[in-house]
Amino acid sequence: MSVAGTLATPATSAARRITGVGLATASGLAVAVQSRINGELGVRLADGIAAAVVSFGVGLLVLLVLVPATPGGRRGLVALRGALTDGTLRPWHCLGGACGALLVAAQGLTIGTLGVAVFTVAVVAGQSGSSLAVDRAGIGPGGRQPVTGQRLAGAALTVVAVLLAVGDRLGDPGTLVLALLPLLAGVAIAWQQAVNGRVRMAAGSALTATLVNFSVGTVALLVAFAVDVALRGWPAGGAPAEPWFYLGGPIGIVFIAIAAGIVRFTGVLLLGLSTIAGQIVGAVLLDLLLPTAASRPGPVTLLGAALTLVAVGVAALAPPPRPGR
Repeated sequence: MSVAGTLATPATSAARRITGVGLATASGLAVAVQSRINGELGVRLADGIAAAVVSFGVGLLVLLVLVPATPGGRRGLVALRGALTDGTLRPWHCLGGACGALLVAAQGLTIGTLGVAVFTVAVVAGQSGSSLAVDRAGIGPGGRQPVTGQRLAGAALTVVAVLLAVGDRLGDPGTLVLALLPLLAGVAIAWQQAVNGRVRMAAGSALTATLVNFSVGTVALLVAFAVDVALRGWPAGGAPAEPWFYLGGPIGIVFIAIAAGIVRFTGVLLLGLSTIAGQIVGAVLLDLLLPTAASRPGPVTLLGAALTLVAVGVAALAPPPRPGR
């Protein structure tokens, strides 16, 4: 290998990590918008699980058309089948969509009461610690990554920042109980990002990995919806006529595809923290510009959002951890 090639490797790696952070932050902003859409849809339908089925179902329909229509998508389906056949990819690696289903269901069930900002802090609290554990266990495509002091500090600072951002809402016991669902969804997101990254590596296509995610998630939600209808009956609300209520699924496609494509460069923790930065900023902006009855942003909330960006910077500037053997 030439000296130039040797020297180019760290620079390339750093550039990919920086690009990955930017893409993940932008996708986090999109997730905040998705959260508001699915939360409002849950209120309109009077059923959060029904809203999740609509969101995932629309996304799945788009992918069922898009993936077979693209050469990369078709090649990805063939490669995915081969990877599952020869054991390169385990069946449980394909179950990340169940975690996505939990997140989307939590959006529909809780945001109408919690607001986007409080929902986000609950997700973040679960996601930060879970990302560290997933990286340390080597579940993602980048292999095992040690929990360095700087990465741990970034994760801890993120939790402090989002708690500050919505601290005025956490004194309500009802809010804390309702926040348990997005907290569990946050724990699941890190595992979802890791296994979706493995599917993407095996298939060679982020779109194919996204199709697997939406297929599994839709099945899980349909089962949950069937139980919901059996226990509570058909949703009381009617289907909204406004087209924007049905954009949650397409936004989810973008988020899952980006995460599956860049997690091998960033690791699960940095991907999660960057997404969190986008989510918290997006959540605050939504609650400021398009407030609902559950939105109460103030100066402390804005300070917490700014501190979240600092936290991501702390983790992003840490030397890239070497995968464990």
